Amino acid sequence: MQRIDYPAIGETLYTSKLSNGLSIFVVPKKGYRKSFACFVTNYGGADRRFTLAGEAKDTPAGVAHYLEHKMFDMPEGNALMALEAAGANANAFTSEAMTAYHFTCTQNFDEDLRTLLRFVSTPYYTQESVDKERGIIAQEIRMYEDDPDDQVYMGLMRQLFAHNPLRDDVAGTVQTIQDITPQVLYDCHKVFYHPSNMALCVVGDADPEAVERAARELLTPESAPLPVRDYGPAEGPEPVRARSERVMEVSAPIFLGGLKLGPAATGPEAQKERLTAGLALRCLYGRSSPTYLDLYDKGLLNGTFGCSADYAAGQGFVIFGGESRDPDAANAALLAAAEAVGENGFDPALFDRQKKASYGGQLRALGDFRSLGVSLAEGCFAGYQPLDSFQALETVTCADASAWVREHIVPGRAALSVVRPKEAKV
Repeated sequence: MQRIDYPAIGETLYTSKLSNGLSIFVVPKKGYRKSFACFVTNYGGADRRFTLAGEAKDTPAGVAHYLEHKMFDMPEGNALMALEAAGANANAFTSEAMTAYHFTCTQNFDEDLRTLLRFVSTPYYTQESVDKERGIIAQEIRMYEDDPDDQVYMGLMRQLFAHNPLRDDVAGTVQTIQDITPQVLYDCHKVFYHPSNMALCVVGDADPEAVERAARELLTPESAPLPVRDYGPAEGPEPVRARSERVMEVSAPIFLGGLKLGPAATGPEAQKERLTAGLALRCLYGRSSPTYLDLYDKGLLNGTFGCSADYAAGQGFVIFGGESRDPDAANAALLAAAEAVGENGFDPALFDRQKKASYGGQLRALGDFRSLGVSLAEGCFAGYQPLDSFQALETVTCADASAWVREHIVPGRAALSVVRPKEAKV
């Protein structure tokens, strides 16, 4: 394995790429009792249409999430129960961009790692179990439909994107999951769960060579072609609609504003773009920014407010929002603040403070094993190394952050999604 030292942050990374295409990343944390491992596929809810060996495929919405539910089934029993019986805390998640299976443990790491590798690489679906799961997932979908936070988010995505599958919930709908059969699951596992489309990331008191050895012994040695994903026609900068609103059982109005950033970059350019976006949003809307403090004092924002730049399904997008007594006024003020920065730039002193705070936040995040492990997989799939971000952050300037806001936070391209209480007068 290749060893890369990061003396400035006191970390060491071991990495290798097996003949089957699997990328392995290990960050040893000697002296810690806890270890974390995640086996991640570059396959999420948005990856529904793809071409493999010249043949186009179109799968129902919700397959990636359905697979996550079914992957713990093994011929000899349930892998989740086996991991928990060994003392591990195991789980999985599916996002628009990836599906991750992970565990944290303080003992039996090697045994737990082999269990993880075996069950994720071994598809086992019966008609009976798939049919039973359909009812469970349908209940989960209905729960999302009653969740105001989920609905305000999906409302924004459907306003922003005309064609991209980011418009659709990761879990699919009660209707689309009716078309998910054992064969569909086997086919998608074969395409997307091949080691060439996956990353194995470990953080903790683990032996890098032993991690690599387990992967070599348990996974197929053969490589495979990667699918070509189809996210639909190119998206323009304008949203489909500027505003949407619905009424739900909430105690206070909630809102999400957002904008499209355009096609997501890959490689080192992606890392610089994401660092610039994160730092620009921290200066513009962060908890210590003049904009947030002013709107908080006016009662237009509260502690639920947040903002982020996210990247999935070939696209970047910005979202910001939370509770507000007047969502339209809050959204207008947030966009006006961005317009002012576009004209005048950020105060250099503010930028320097936020840059130092961002660096400190990244240092603290190194102690969050789960966050670090997942970020290693995200960086792998986007073509950059997250541990290089400390050095890359130094190259982001105040002018870069100001220009990013000027280019991307354009009020005329923004959309607003609102959920109001039932008793509110519209």
